[in-house]
Amino acid sequence: MIIGVCHLELHLPMCGNLKQKRMFVNRLKGRLKSRFNVAVAEVEHQDLWQRVGIAVASVASDRRVIEGMFEKVIEEAERHDGELLRCEVEFL
Repeated sequence: MIIGVCHLELHLPMCGNLKQKRMFVNRLKGRLKSRFNVAVAEVEHQDLWQRVGIAVASVASDRRVIEGMFEKVIEEAERHDGELLRCEVEFL
């Protein structure tokens, strides 16, 4: 059993308040959960308007499966209005 965690940090230049940030984060979390069947949580920068830290976790029997899925997760996160600042992948 392999556990993978992908930490994404995004800059959200279009957000002018926490309400706009919440709307963006909730949409992104919903998309990632429904498309990739992963666990998603906002883990950093909850009090900043234009920055968000999101962790994505998945479990599989093969590391390559998780690596491929995380590549798609990263592409999905980059595809929308946010600017990807940092991405770290860790396996347990």
